[in-house]
Amino acid sequence: MTTPSTTSSKTTPPPAEWAPHAAVWIGFPSHPELWQEDLEPAREEVLAFARAVHADGRGERVILVAADGEAAEAARTMAGDAADVVVQPFGDIWLRDTGPIVTGDGSARLFEFNGWGGKYDLPGDDTVGARLAEDRGLSATPCGWVLEGGAIDGDGTGLVVTTRQCLLNPNRNPDLDEATITTRLAEDLGLTRVVWLGDGLLNDHTDGHVDNLARFVGPNRIAIPEAAENDPNWQVYAAAQRDAKAAGLELVTIPSPGRVLRDEEIVPASYMNFYIGNAAVVVPIYGSENDDAGVAAIQAIFPDRQVVGLRADAILTGGGSFHCISQQIPA
Repeated sequence: MTTPSTTSSKTTPPPAEWAPHAAVWIGFPSHPELWQEDLEPAREEVLAFARAVHADGRGERVILVAADGEAAEAARTMAGDAADVVVQPFGDIWLRDTGPIVTGDGSARLFEFNGWGGKYDLPGDDTVGARLAEDRGLSATPCGWVLEGGAIDGDGTGLVVTTRQCLLNPNRNPDLDEATITTRLAEDLGLTRVVWLGDGLLNDHTDGHVDNLARFVGPNRIAIPEAAENDPNWQVYAAAQRDAKAAGLELVTIPSPGRVLRDEEIVPASYMNFYIGNAAVVVPIYGSENDDAGVAAIQAIFPDRQVVGLRADAILTGGGSFHCISQQIPA
């Protein structure tokens, strides 16, 4: 279903992710007590992602964000010339949700952050967005309501997709209904046409972030997974496809990883959590038999970029993947 805004917005919407970037912030795993035995493997996966985005200088500038001096030193040693490193204290690396969202006029919007509905209240996560914007010299406007960047995905024209499971969840903005949130998206981000999907992936602690489910890959063109055999999310994918078609979106389907288990528990593994850089599109893969098909399908969508599949198993233990840990800065 599409809900049009009742207001005319003067805000220029954020550019589509495939538009040119000046740089990208990427969170660097910094807290051993959070990552435990996955700390070093997660750091290696993050650095592989950063190198792929940098693409030997053909991509955008990569800015690794470390939470403290020890992590920053490790990041510098591992990254070499592939990334710059800055220190900004944070709770964890999910900068898609905690970082600033940069609009088309180059200014930043700062939304409140409450630990994905109060699940993970970590020091620094609610302020790192403002500090990154200040460090970059961006004019920043606080918006006064809870919104995570991974909960929305836009095509640069003012069209955006989201899920009701997340944006209408009472653990975020209990006093805001669908119409009010639609108006806020228009006023604060210039997003004047909202396509509402239903639920996100099973066991996603973000309450259904759309960047694990549906991603714009062109103006009015959206990619949604096609369920694999024994896929725990087959009903979610089918419903999202129906809603997208009903909204008049051009649909392209991507193979799903299918059922991915970690310690015998289904995890929200998705090829949709790819990052679109200037030179490369980086796709998380998980050792599924569908990995090659997923990467090939995304390569067909982006023939002008190199599409790279990289393992993201250790990052996924924290609950997300490459898109979740990054936030682009438009050129």
